Amino acid sequence: MSAQTDPADLPGVSKEQEPRPGTPRVPGQRGGAGRKGDARSGGGSGEGRVLNVFSHGVLVIWGLLVTMPLLWAVVSSFKDDTEIFGSPWGLPSVLHFDNWSRAWDKANMGQYFLNSLIVVGGSLIGTMLLGAMAAYVLARFDFPGNRFVYFLFVGGMGFPVILALVPLFFVMKNMALLDTYHGLILVYIAYSLPFTVFFLSGFFRTLPTSVAEAALIDGASHTRTFFQVMLPMAKPGLISVGIFNFLGQWNQYLLPTVLNVGDPNKKMLTQGLVALAVSQGYKGDWSGLFAGLTIAMLPVLAAYIIFQRQVVAGLTAGALK
Repeated sequence: MSAQTDPADLPGVSKEQEPRPGTPRVPGQRGGAGRKGDARSGGGSGEGRVLNVFSHGVLVIWGLLVTMPLLWAVVSSFKDDTEIFGSPWGLPSVLHFDNWSRAWDKANMGQYFLNSLIVVGGSLIGTMLLGAMAAYVLARFDFPGNRFVYFLFVGGMGFPVILALVPLFFVMKNMALLDTYHGLILVYIAYSLPFTVFFLSGFFRTLPTSVAEAALIDGASHTRTFFQVMLPMAKPGLISVGIFNFLGQWNQYLLPTVLNVGDPNKKMLTQGLVALAVSQGYKGDWSGLFAGLTIAMLPVLAAYIIFQRQVVAGLTAGALK
């Protein structure tokens, strides 16, 4: 018997698989199969990079399409009418702050802005309070008719508001709620409750039940457990749905147009902006019109910029849990 054994004579080992003397062995690579695998992986990473670049390019284009009109409106609010038509894409030579003061005072945008703050602030508080309580009960308690009540709220999301305008007008008229702040607040709350309950009921289901049970064992009532334990835990979802409700109620035009028909001093900002567009269009005061548009747009942009992280956290909390 020979003292040395050739590796090629061993079972399962071939000379093609054995590396040549002096050639370093690459971990995880054996023969031609490894090289083919590396080629395939390299091709896959290249396709991934191309797809990544394409998706980022689409996002950049979409971002420009959204932000450029907003920036153009803000820049135009500091120009005079000659610059708006003479150099629409250029920067203003002098900042005309008088456009803002003219839109705020003479176009009565200040009063409309205050009216919107009162109505949207009151309706937002009522919507969040009532919606959170209803969603918590529907999500955490089992009782006869639970699913029926829940699907009533869900069905309310698909009911067009325009179909209810005529009966809503006469109901508000018979209750002497036309041209009043509290009348619009009640209508806004009813308009926003279905989406709020639908959104928060799914969020409350993701919260741990053990925390509520521990609070009840310690002697807390259901009311105290809701306000001091569960509601703070649902803060991301509350902020998210609050932002959505604020945007929808602030930009609401149809309801105040139908329910505010008598007193011009009770108009909302959207009504005032439409009236400003009509009047300034006939006068040719386009700089004042852009200033009024920017005044109406700034609260919405500020709210989203401040709470954008909370909005994303609220939307992804259910998926992450």
